[in-house]
Amino acid sequence: MAASEKIAVHRKVSSSDRCTWEPDSRDNLCLSIVVAGASGDLAKKKTYPALYFLFKNKFLPKNTHIIGYARSSLTNEELRDRVSPHLKGSEDDVRAFLGICSYVAGSYDEDSGFQKLEAVLAGIEAQHPGSPLGRLYYLALPPTVYPTVCKGLKQHCDSISDVETNWIRIIIEKPFGRDTDSAEELAEQLGALYPEEQLYRIDHYLGKEMLQNLFVLRFSNTLFSPLWSRENIASVQITFKEDFGTQGRGGYFDSFGIIRDMIATHLSQILAFVAMEKPATLHPDDIRDEKLKLLRCVRPVRPEDCVLGQYVGKGTEPGYLDDPTVPEGSKTPTFASMVLGINNDRWAGVPFIIKAGKALSQRKADIRIQLRQPPTFIFPGDAEYLRNEIVVRLQPDEAIYAKIVVKSPGLDMGTEMSELDLDYRRRFPGVVIPDAYSGLILEAIRGDQQHFLRRDELRAAWSIFTPLLNAIDEGKVPIHEYEFGSRGPAEADVLLNSTGYKRPVDYVWSLNHLSLKKTDK
Repeated sequence: MAASEKIAVHRKVSSSDRCTWEPDSRDNLCLSIVVAGASGDLAKKKTYPALYFLFKNKFLPKNTHIIGYARSSLTNEELRDRVSPHLKGSEDDVRAFLGICSYVAGSYDEDSGFQKLEAVLAGIEAQHPGSPLGRLYYLALPPTVYPTVCKGLKQHCDSISDVETNWIRIIIEKPFGRDTDSAEELAEQLGALYPEEQLYRIDHYLGKEMLQNLFVLRFSNTLFSPLWSRENIASVQITFKEDFGTQGRGGYFDSFGIIRDMIATHLSQILAFVAMEKPATLHPDDIRDEKLKLLRCVRPVRPEDCVLGQYVGKGTEPGYLDDPTVPEGSKTPTFASMVLGINNDRWAGVPFIIKAGKALSQRKADIRIQLRQPPTFIFPGDAEYLRNEIVVRLQPDEAIYAKIVVKSPGLDMGTEMSELDLDYRRRFPGVVIPDAYSGLILEAIRGDQQHFLRRDELRAAWSIFTPLLNAIDEGKVPIHEYEFGSRGPAEADVLLNSTGYKRPVDYVWSLNHLSLKKTDK
């Protein structure tokens, strides 16, 4: 962008005193939420249902208006007809929510559409004189159009930002680039228009209930805090498994692959939450400062520390290359397992194993922290395979449990593995855990960025994986086949075993559990 074309950035800096900061929850706010890309799948399946949950449970200010914006020529009613099948609740609740939803058709690269949108926003806000104004722009769009859309919004839909009590915030979806350079290029383009205080890079995994619970578990319980270091922890696994393939969306997936799609974004953020130091306060930047420090200590992944795979068909289940949207002969990995190391005093020498894949044997996402075996063991059994573990199940069937060694029932002094178990369905019956998007959108409305990615965090995360991604793109890392519905390539188990991880023998978690019938493997 030439100097003459640069648009002045209006900065609203957060309070310098982080100890007195608290989220903004003014109920007299006139809130306008613009969903750009309102006619697309993401908007109707995720964004609108998340907003509906907030509306139904009275988390939105009473003067809230939701305006869809997209290129499709739709009426208000046609938009509502598209959205309504994805809203679950009573007819009255759905009807009331759709009543605050409207639509504006316009291009993403022409002034006229944004001028029309501004006229609608100004008309809504004029009905609430004296109220503070907030505009939340949710970009449910491909990242390639972010700079163009943000420029249009900045030039034509920025009329309220001169008043200190008003605010404008922009939520953007991943992917935030393909590597360090492309992520920085996108950040530079958006940063020329809006400061970090207004940019909310959403990662829905950071909105998951159990990941946020891990943060509390770590820093509020003296039971766990002393254990959280290299002296006691032998290894950490972060696992994401899907039991389905690309399902006709391979064309999109093939341009990114499993590392860019899952590991460099969602799972690296989970890693940061698991291993970061305790922040000084709950101020968003105190939390993100600690995540940044941790990510900067992670060594870049080497090809020899990684196993890649691509699924092939089995029975009636097609392979990745059978998807007609996937380019012929593609070498894009659908599975990756890698070992990361953290160069700091707390974690030096502890392997962090990150694994993600499609078309595997089950659907789950969890964090598994295996402790070291006792220095001496006087009871029957092999101590190597009776190690304590702390497991956080992110999905499905959210739970936190600790594997412990107990005496086997009976007259003999035998031992076996059992667990201390917090299952959300049993402990909090009837409590609905909201979709992660709902919580994150509410945080954006309140100006709380703790679960959104900051630019320097993003740069640090990409620097961990970019050298490996370059090697993969150059064909220097082998891709192993694995069958649809399997555990993944056999080579991944070899890599895992090389870290010293010991799989408990004959251990089954909660076979008769009220909400889960699967084995813990």
